[in-house]
Amino acid sequence: MQVVTGTVVGGKVILEGASLPEGTVVTVFAKDSEAKVRLPPPLQAELEEALEEADREEGISGDELLEKLRKYD
Repeated sequence: MQVVTGTVVGGKVILEGASLPEGTVVTVFAKDSEAKVRLPPPLQAELEEALEEADREEGISGDELLEKLRKYD
């Protein structure tokens, strides 16, 4: 999984600094403060659990994550 930023141009998302293989399935989250996301109950529970884990500060820092991911380049 990777996070990529892009801009919509002519109805298509143009990626910034990255390229994905043809046929890659992606999920797009648009920055819109008024948009509402509705998840099925199992996914809502998973998201809430992940947020609670983040609040407890379990896991590793972003820098540590990036360092670990570098070994896969």
